Amino acid sequence: MTDAPTAQADAATALGRNDLEAYWMPFTANRQFKAAPRLMVSAKDMHYSMADGRRVLDGCSGLWCVNAGHCRDEIAEAIAAQARRMDYATAFQMAHPAAFELADRLAELAPGDIDHAFFTNSGSESVDTALKIAIAYHHRQGQGQRQRLVGREKGYHGAGFGGMSVGGIANNRKHFGMLLGGIDHLPHTHSLEHAAFSRGQPRWGAHLAEALESIIALHDASTIAAVMVEPMAGSAGVLIPPVGYLERLREICDRTGILLIFDEVITGFGRLGASFAAEYLGIVPDIITTAKGLTNGAVPMGAVLVRKEIHDAFMSGPETLPELFHGYTYSGHPLACAAALATLDLYAKEDLFARAASLAGYFEDAAHGLKDLDHVVDIRNLGLVAGIELEAAPGAPGARGYDVFLRCLEKGVLVRYTGDIIATSPPLIIEKSQIDELFGTVGEAIEETV
Repeated sequence: MTDAPTAQADAATALGRNDLEAYWMPFTANRQFKAAPRLMVSAKDMHYSMADGRRVLDGCSGLWCVNAGHCRDEIAEAIAAQARRMDYATAFQMAHPAAFELADRLAELAPGDIDHAFFTNSGSESVDTALKIAIAYHHRQGQGQRQRLVGREKGYHGAGFGGMSVGGIANNRKHFGMLLGGIDHLPHTHSLEHAAFSRGQPRWGAHLAEALESIIALHDASTIAAVMVEPMAGSAGVLIPPVGYLERLREICDRTGILLIFDEVITGFGRLGASFAAEYLGIVPDIITTAKGLTNGAVPMGAVLVRKEIHDAFMSGPETLPELFHGYTYSGHPLACAAALATLDLYAKEDLFARAASLAGYFEDAAHGLKDLDHVVDIRNLGLVAGIELEAAPGAPGARGYDVFLRCLEKGVLVRYTGDIIATSPPLIIEKSQIDELFGTVGEAIEETV
């Protein structure tokens, strides 16, 4: 790890060459940030180093993605070796061996008969790709009228127009005018009245899946291509699926021929203590979207995993024409494939999915230990994810969450905040003592906020 004085010098030198103004930061209050910037300059395992020399425990895996910890030598070396060997290979009408190897590895990890991978560069691209595949699949089946899509309130499916349209977070939608048409939304499953402080999956809420029947009655199943949900909604503040809810969606989709898509950009690759939430919950969707933990965040990459039946439906028509007119310049990028293969090797070598499962109970107890603090109105958890919901300050929604976020950072712990919800999702290499530090610091910050 870079030592603190060197980190400070590097940051100062970088800012000397380029001030803060030119960079338009994503999902960030730019003016607020630039008035008091928070600059990371290096990272290793469970910690970031800040420009002021402080070490900060990573309580959220970067952005839900660094599942194996930061700057793992095996991943860095694999990327460097690939960059020296071949930096780029076109993905159209040509290929390189690592892309096929990675697809095979993902097929082995995926549940049920999900056995093909289409590579993208982000979760947003994975979502839009999955939606296109779903609609095109029905067209191939002679059911081109199946073009409607169903998402869910409070759902987050990335920043592309398809993902925003199916998603259900108001601020991500309302500024961009007309989104895609033909979209319906299921109600969300979050309830402070009926399911607050549930440990794991709440017992209340499975009946909310019946809203899909109402949508079907309104439009007819023959017009609906797919339902897309996050098995566990992360960006909306850790919303846990009620017992029986996803099972009911699967039953309805099976009966009506609607495809079920799980957005596992967050839950994939060990976050819940299994390869995917689909495995953890025992429910096989038709399509899974992935990204984030696929490469441990080291190189941007995503993948859409599909059932054999869906893939094979495209393998007809003239052999000289692409079966799916879709793709990206950087699909299956060699450096991303190298990072992903090394990441999967690390997951297996260190048995990190099982490690996450073994820590889940301790993590749950630590999170729920904050239950009696002032302002805490709910705590939700599943696997190595927890959300602590705070009562909004009068007339200032989100202010309390932001205050807790800043206080935690000052105390040396990085957490996420979504409005007044504090989310934690640490790397799977976390130790029990660090879990204590994580929630102890969150508790202190909550106690200090007004």
